[in-house]
Amino acid sequence: MSFLSLVAKNLFRQPVRAFLACLGIAVGITTVVALGVIVEGFKNSSGAIMTMGEADFFVAQNGASDLSFSTLPESTESEIAAQPGVERTAPAIFHITRAGANPFFFLLGLKPSDISMSPPPLVAGRLIAEGAPDEVLLGDEAAAQLGVAPGDPLKLADHSFQVVGVYHTGEKFEDNGGKASLTTVQEIAAKPGSLSVVYVYVVPGTDVGKVADAIEKAVPLAASIVDIDDYDKVDQGFRIIEALNAAIIVIAVGVGAIGVMNTMVMSVYERTREIGVLRAVGWSGFRVLRMIVTESLLLCLVAAIAGTALGVAAVEGVMRIPAVKSLLEPEYSTDIFVRALGVAVVVALVGAAYPAYRAIRLTPMEALRYE
Repeated sequence: MSFLSLVAKNLFRQPVRAFLACLGIAVGITTVVALGVIVEGFKNSSGAIMTMGEADFFVAQNGASDLSFSTLPESTESEIAAQPGVERTAPAIFHITRAGANPFFFLLGLKPSDISMSPPPLVAGRLIAEGAPDEVLLGDEAAAQLGVAPGDPLKLADHSFQVVGVYHTGEKFEDNGGKASLTTVQEIAAKPGSLSVVYVYVVPGTDVGKVADAIEKAVPLAASIVDIDDYDKVDQGFRIIEALNAAIIVIAVGVGAIGVMNTMVMSVYERTREIGVLRAVGWSGFRVLRMIVTESLLLCLVAAIAGTALGVAAVEGVMRIPAVKSLLEPEYSTDIFVRALGVAVVVALVGAAYPAYRAIRLTPMEALRYE
C-alpha cells in the first residue's frame, strides 16, 4: 500500500466524523470566499465612482459616515478650482431613490455643461440640454428594467422627467441609474446649495497626489479620494467591511482548527497500537509526523474545494436579488481563492500540530502496550 493510499484510508475510517469536520471547515471557507468576492466587487464599484466622467479624483466631506451622506457647500467648488494644478471641476450630488422595482436607483446630479464635457457613451438619444431641469439620462439596464426609451416620461421621487438619452458605461451602479440636472437633484434630495462631491481634473502633467494634498490643506472640510485606500476618509463602511472580513478569517481558522484537531486526535488515539507497529517496523518519527499532517491537509483540501464552490454559489444566489444586482458586480479575483486555500492550509497545520506531536512522542513499546 502506498503512503498516500494509507493516508486516505486512515482519514476516512470514520466517514461521519471526517464529513462533519470537513463540513465545518467548508462553511468557514464559504464565508471567506463569498465575503471576499462581495468586498472586491464593492471596491471596484467605489473605484468607478471615484473616476466617473474620467475625473482624476474627487473631493468629499471629510469624516462622512457614508459617501451618500457627504455634504459640501457649493462654495467649496470655487475654493477647489482656485488651487494650483486644477484644470477644471465638476460639482455633483448623489441621491438614492426608488425606480420601479429597484429601491436603490442611483441618481446623479451634474451640470449639463459638465456632462457634455465628459459624456457617457450613448446608445440612444441625446445628452441633457442646458436649461432643461426635467430631462434625464438613463443607464441601459435601468431603461430596460423600467421599460422606457428616449422621449418617454418617467417619474422619479415624485418628480416628472422626460428620458432624453440612454447610455452604457459597463459599470453596474451607473447603468442601473441615471443622470439629471444638478439643481433638480438638489431639489429632489432636499439639499439646496449642497454637493456630495466635487470631481477634479488636474492640468496634464501635474502630480495628482500633490494637488490632492493641497486641496485638503486649503479646504478644511475636504477629503481628497485619489485611490481606493482613501475611501475610509469618507465612508466608514469600508473600514467596517475590512474589519469584518479579517474577523471572519480569524474565526474560520479558529473553528476549523478545533474541528480538525478533534478529528485528528481521535484518529491518533484509535490508531495508537497501529502507530506503534509502524514505529516498530522502522517508521521514523518524521514519517509518522508527515502522515498525520498529510491526513489533515487532505481533509482541509477537500473542505477548501467544497467551500469555494459553495461560496461561488452563494454569491450567485445573492446576485439574483434585484436590489443587489443593480449595485454590485461580483469580482472573482485570484487573490480571493488563494486566500481561501491559505486559510485551509493554516487550519490543517494548526489542527494537526497537537495530534502529530502526541503521535511522534509515543515510543513503539508504549504504543504496543496501549489498550
